[in-house]
Amino acid sequence: MKRLLFSGTSMNSGVAEVGLALLRIATGAGLALAHGINKVPVPEGFVTAVGNLGFPAPEFFAWSAALAELVGGALLAVGLLTRPAALAVAFTMGVAFFLQHANDPFQAKELAFLYMMSALAFAFIGSGRLGLDQLFRRKES
Repeated sequence: MKRLLFSGTSMNSGVAEVGLALLRIATGAGLALAHGINKVPVPEGFVTAVGNLGFPAPEFFAWSAALAELVGGALLAVGLLTRPAALAVAFTMGVAFFLQHANDPFQAKELAFLYMMSALAFAFIGSGRLGLDQLFRRKES
């Protein structure tokens, strides 16, 4: 019973790789399909909201945020260019958490926080063995 309650798995195990892949796919697909797809093409209200945050070129930064959510989320889901995609997502969600929702209660900004932290984890970890990045790692070896 103690082993069942307190055991873990090595990050090099197949079980850990499947768990990492499931989390990466859910995070990326959720971001792309629930948030990013609704922002492309960028609605004028989103450009205005980005401008209200003080960004100097609000249309450029609105498109950057929308593409980070849609394309970055899709790249995370398939595990391709995982680290740069994760950094773009983390930055975008950081802006959402710390600026757009700065004065909101935590419940209103929790999703941005979870996406930001998940993306930061993938920026450190990478896609794992079950992502498309693995195809490029094999060719280099």
